Amino acid sequence: MSIRAFALPDVGEGLTEAEIVTWRIVVGDQIDVNQPIVDIETAKAVVELPSPFTGRVVALLADAGAVVPVGATILEVEVSDREPVLVGYGVGHETGRRRHLRGAAPAAAAAPAGPATKPLAKPPVRALARELGIDLATVPPTGPRGDITRDDVRRAAPVAQAAPERPVRGERRPVRGVQRTMAQAMMRSVSQAPHVTEWVDVDVSQTMALVRRLRAEPEFADARVTPLTIAAAAVLHAIHRTPIINSSWIDLPDGTAEIEVYPCVNLGLAVASPRGLVVPNVRDAGSLSLSGLARATTDLTERARNGQLTPADSVEGTITITNIGVFGVDGGTPILNPGEAAILAIGRVIDRPWVVEGGLAVRPVIQLSLSFDHRIVDGAAGSTFLADVAAYLHFPPL
Repeated sequence: MSIRAFALPDVGEGLTEAEIVTWRIVVGDQIDVNQPIVDIETAKAVVELPSPFTGRVVALLADAGAVVPVGATILEVEVSDREPVLVGYGVGHETGRRRHLRGAAPAAAAAPAGPATKPLAKPPVRALARELGIDLATVPPTGPRGDITRDDVRRAAPVAQAAPERPVRGERRPVRGVQRTMAQAMMRSVSQAPHVTEWVDVDVSQTMALVRRLRAEPEFADARVTPLTIAAAAVLHAIHRTPIINSSWIDLPDGTAEIEVYPCVNLGLAVASPRGLVVPNVRDAGSLSLSGLARATTDLTERARNGQLTPADSVEGTITITNIGVFGVDGGTPILNPGEAAILAIGRVIDRPWVVEGGLAVRPVIQLSLSFDHRIVDGAAGSTFLADVAAYLHFPPL
């Protein structure tokens, strides 16, 4: 008797790793060649692996849920020294390196002989046979070592039955960390707050001229001035006229509710970071000068993209801006950051035909999209706020 190791095979799909889904055996079980022993999940499908040996299970070396690299040993079996090995799974050096010579007959004789012989087939082939209801024992093998191929299975299918490929399955990725938190927050937001979205297009010729002028001023030398800088200032300006935008809906334990209008603005900036979508905020943004606001937004976005944010950077925001224009997008319907009454999306700056004093001109234009919680902000307040932001960007009072 000897101990044989079974390494996780490639199963013919070019894998690098797979997850152990379910073991169908336990230590001490007696197993046979081709007996299903474990289900693994690859990037493409869930695959049933058959045993390459007949013998007694002495060790399972990977727990269910573990991600195992191809080639790692997952099973040890005590076998007789002359135990045949399933084609395609770690056979001896001589068999594993032998080439099928061109023109030679299929090596059906290489399969184990005798009444205990079972059909030899790799997991994808066995799965196809199950889908088509084909008994592999009835399929003549044409593989190079007496194994059954996909084509063999398809030929054995009834003429009236098509032999479809396995359904295509995309790569499965665990939802963890920032992505999980963001997904939960977005679900909570859309399920609790009735969203309304309004749009307006704005000629930002003056804003673009201001950006160019500020970039040349020494006061802004250590900050990155962009249209987002001016949009942030526009939001702060518009809140003075419509303070209800900067608020939250509070459900109380007794079933009643209150609206909390904040005295200062913690301005959130939605940033696509390496860890996922994050929304850090500039604390008390209304107290900053324009240069201070430019430095604060520059610092915040750079730290977000470099993974250097602290937990305190992303709490207690009161209103959010998302700059989707950096991705070449014109506009959208942003989802509220939970606990906030409004979020403003800024689209890309793009040259468009524009009517100026009765004539047609080409002007840089952006689209603003404002989503707001209709429990807190009615249409008049939302429209007033959005119009004020647009007016500021059209003709910034600086």
